[in-house]
Amino acid sequence: MSRLTIEASTPLCLLQDAGRFGVRHLGVTQGGAADWRSMAWANWLLGNGLDLPVIEITLGGFAVVAEADCLLALAGADLGAQIDGEALAPWRSFKLRKGQKLQFTQPLLGARAYLAAPGGFSAPKVLGSSATVVREELGGLDGFGLPLAKGASLDYQGETLLVREVPAQHRPDLRLDAPLDLVLGAQIGQFSGQSLFDAFNSHWTLDSRADRMGIRLLGTALQYQGQPMISEGIPLGAVQVPPDGQPIVLLNDRQTIGGYPRLGALTPLALARLAQYLPGAKVRLRPVVQDVAHREHVEYLKRF
Repeated sequence: MSRLTIEASTPLCLLQDAGRFGVRHLGVTQGGAADWRSMAWANWLLGNGLDLPVIEITLGGFAVVAEADCLLALAGADLGAQIDGEALAPWRSFKLRKGQKLQFTQPLLGARAYLAAPGGFSAPKVLGSSATVVREELGGLDGFGLPLAKGASLDYQGETLLVREVPAQHRPDLRLDAPLDLVLGAQIGQFSGQSLFDAFNSHWTLDSRADRMGIRLLGTALQYQGQPMISEGIPLGAVQVPPDGQPIVLLNDRQTIGGYPRLGALTPLALARLAQYLPGAKVRLRPVVQDVAHREHVEYLKRF
C-alpha cells in the first residue's frame, strides 16, 4: 500500500467518484465529481477505471506529502499546483518522490482540479459509492461524509508506469465561452414568451451563493404562468425557477425532489463546464433536444 499525508486542506477538498446511484427513492442524493470529465481524464492517465475515487480540489489550499515514491495524475483546473515550489501543469501524470510536497495555491484557470492515484484512493463504499456528501454524512475516507483534513492519510494499492498527457485535442478548453446546452423540461411552455426569450438570449451571472448543491444565476427575472406544482424528482442539472424568477442550477449534492418549475436540465457536458466557472462568470443557455444531447455525450465518451 502507498500513502500520501495531507499537509493542508479546506472544507472544499473532498474524496469523490462517479456518484451514488439507485438510492434516490430513499432520499439519498447522487454526489460524485462535479466535473466528471476531468475526473475521468485523471483516472485515464493512470489506466484506472474512469469512475474510481479521486480527490476533488476546489479553489486550492490543498497539499500532500509523499510517504514513498509514487506516480499520480492531475486533470481539470489550473490551481497553481507545485511540487516543492516547481510549477506543475494539469492534464498529465507525474512522479512524486518520497518526501516531496504537492500543493495547490489558487485558481489560475478553472475552479476544480482532480488528483488521481493508481487503482483509486482507498475508502469504504457507502450505498455503493465512496463519494463525499457532507450534508448527508455519507462517503469520504471514513464513510461519514467528512471533508479531507490536515494529517489524514490517503492510501492506494495500485501500481502503474504510465507517464503520459491527455492529447491536446481532447483537453477541455476551460476558456471556452460557448452556451450551456439545456434539454427543455416539462414546464417550459408555462413560462411567458418574454421570459423564454430572455432565458436563451441573455447572459446570466453566476452568483457567489453557490456550492455543490446548486448555483444561482442572476439576470432578468423569469415569469412562470402555470399552476402550483406538486413536488417531483429532480435530475442532475435541473434548472429550477423559484418565485423570485432567478434560476438555480441543481448540482450533484442537490435534494432529490422539488416543487419549483423547471426550464429543463443542463446536459452532462454543460455541467462539467459549469463546474469550472468561478462566481461572477457570465454564461448563456442554449435549448437542445434530448436526442442531440445524448448523441453528443456518447460521442464524447468515445474519446476514452
